[in-house]
Amino acid sequence: MAVESTGGLAANLQALNAPGTAARATSRGGMGALDQGDFLRLMLAQLQQQDPLEPVDNKDMLAQMAQFTALAGSTETNQTLADISAKLDALIAAQKSAQPTT
Repeated sequence: MAVESTGGLAANLQALNAPGTAARATSRGGMGALDQGDFLRLMLAQLQQQDPLEPVDNKDMLAQMAQFTALAGSTETNQTLADISAKLDALIAAQKSAQPTT
């Protein structure tokens, strides 16, 4: 899915709706699998297609960026907590196996 700056709106819509685009999104886990690169491509497409006489409000763009940053931080925190949980589970299992049986 390549969004081109020279192709115009019609070409960009065709690229976004091309056969296989949905299959790639589904194979990656659907909309939940979008990453920072996807966000940046969408933001770039939005900037390229906006009306220069009525641009997107800077406050709205900053709010979107702040939300995405918060989401990325939350995702990283969740991954770190999952890693800690797995290590604690392994530690508990090791302690249980090391206890003498009476």
